[in-house]
Amino acid sequence: MNLFRKALLLLASCGALTALRAQAADYRIASPDGTLVVDVRATDSLTYAVSRRGTALLEPAAIGLRFAEGLVPARGARIVAADRTSVDRVIPAPFHRQSEVAERYNQLRLTYDGGYAVTFRVFDEGCAYRFETAFAGERTVVDEIAAFRFAGDPELFAACSDGFCNAFQFCYDRCRASEFRTDKPVLLPLAADWGRGRGKALICESDLESYPGMFLTPDGGTLRGLFAALPDSCYLHERRCQERVATRHDCIARVEGTRTYPWRIVAVADEARELPTNDLVYALGAECRVADCSWIEPGKVAWEWWNDWGLTHVDFEPGIDTRTYKAYIDFAAAYGLEYVVLDEGWSDPKGGDVMAAIPAIDLPELVRYADERGVGLILWAVANVLDAKLEEACAHYAALGIKGFKVDFIDRDDQLAVERVYRLAEAAAAHRLTLDIHGVYKPTGLDRTYPNILNFEGVFGLEELKWSNPDMPSYDVTFPFIRMVQGPVDYTPGAFRNATREGFAIDYYRPMSQGTRAHQAAAYVVFDMPLAMLCDSPSHYIADEPCTRFIASLPSVYDRTQVLSGEIAEHIVTARRKGEAWYVGGMTDWTPRTLEVDLSFLEPGRRYRLTMLADDKRSAEEPERYALRERTATSKTRLRIPLAPGGGFVLRLEPADNR
Repeated sequence: MNLFRKALLLLASCGALTALRAQAADYRIASPDGTLVVDVRATDSLTYAVSRRGTALLEPAAIGLRFAEGLVPARGARIVAADRTSVDRVIPAPFHRQSEVAERYNQLRLTYDGGYAVTFRVFDEGCAYRFETAFAGERTVVDEIAAFRFAGDPELFAACSDGFCNAFQFCYDRCRASEFRTDKPVLLPLAADWGRGRGKALICESDLESYPGMFLTPDGGTLRGLFAALPDSCYLHERRCQERVATRHDCIARVEGTRTYPWRIVAVADEARELPTNDLVYALGAECRVADCSWIEPGKVAWEWWNDWGLTHVDFEPGIDTRTYKAYIDFAAAYGLEYVVLDEGWSDPKGGDVMAAIPAIDLPELVRYADERGVGLILWAVANVLDAKLEEACAHYAALGIKGFKVDFIDRDDQLAVERVYRLAEAAAAHRLTLDIHGVYKPTGLDRTYPNILNFEGVFGLEELKWSNPDMPSYDVTFPFIRMVQGPVDYTPGAFRNATREGFAIDYYRPMSQGTRAHQAAAYVVFDMPLAMLCDSPSHYIADEPCTRFIASLPSVYDRTQVLSGEIAEHIVTARRKGEAWYVGGMTDWTPRTLEVDLSFLEPGRRYRLTMLADDKRSAEEPERYALRERTATSKTRLRIPLAPGGGFVLRLEPADNR
């Protein structure tokens, strides 16, 4: 009898163990080169962990979606399929930092019996996951469960916002993960640096459609996803008729039951120099929805707002009027710039009507004048004001000959703001209009979906120096490794009033930059800006013909980009190829340094005409000074280039033979 009882207990325990095992499933997905591994565990919850070369980067953390109707994955949910696929292809990338992007990954898709699934993709340069649902009708997303638990104690580079309504224009703080404390929402991307041997990682997101963007908040040793709630009511600010949120619902989104959700991305690299060319956000963006992109023209822009319409030595009083804009058009035409922006003021911002120009602006005449000179015009507009008459405005201005809109003051990434950006992009593309989206959240792969969006601001750009005194040179060599991984910026460089750290002064109407003129020139190579502003006055540019001609000769989009050297918050050297020519830009923070540039990326056996614009021996004290030199170079050439505090350099390398 005793033996029989023991047998029953043994059978019962085996049955319980079998049942437990049936509820728990473990999956492993490795990158194509085998270095990056994602371990997924499905029990009553769903967790994932990330390791690289056998060393943990992210400890196991739960993920999921919380609907009003319940949690996904639901407790006790059953996985009915675990499908594995591999992809190895090249996708076109018009106006991206590369003309083509390699998309190579291994994928695991877990399908649950409740009508939903989660997909994991593992690339050599990172991993990503996202949910999808196939529910009937509409659903309310109360929250999303997204957690990132860094193994060890990496150094973090984090930008903290002042709330959910912001334009993503904040500098980075650095501290150890164990010391990271803030009650402010943390912007994506966030960078983690373990140092030599374990490398670096960025938390990013992509394919953000009809859904709020993700912030982060520290919770002990974990960073958790944080999302702006869905707006309930809004009001218009009296100065610009900008829409602002008054009240919010107690959910983050209301969605169609059948849809995919944004990709949550962990991008990885051994060295800092690999980060600015990580293309996962672009590759994971939704495929292009513009059938013909041949009409989209990137280029350089003469811009008036930063320099306060600051023409000098002219025989009229400059202002927001037809005569002033004709002078900007003349300057653009003389230097081969593709566009002029008519920024805030061409239409009364308090009027809230994008269809009405002020009496001092003869828009048809300006379009005619610009067209004769081969220059396109771009109109500034508050996002919700343009959205209110979107189809009418796009049809009217496209017929008039306007080339695009600079859209401003979105300043949010809740679900309604994201939906507005998609609406603007779709309508503009239908009328062959480009967009420069200023005052906006970070790009999330939308430049792949709608390549007519050339720039997204979402960066602590040069305009900040009109009203503040930050450490701009340090920021300039920080954000390319972090924010720029999400996509292009609207930084608006090109200041020709350049100041030392001690000599800088805030002047809203006569603004200046921090660092040298060569640092400003380098921005046109280092920063991803398909629509590249020249922010200063034409009068200043004309006064320095050699530097202006040099900047105007630089492309705004390239076929290939690689970072030759760099460390976050210290320096960066970027090389880009356009056709057969190469361009190299280098920047430093306030620390003077000599950078070594190896030109072995050039085609062996060819001779190149090298033109270099760089700091000279007096630039540390007189930052507007620079040297412009020419010489011959080959793939065997090695350069040592001294940089002043806040300094920089640019190389233009053109084939000197007819091969």
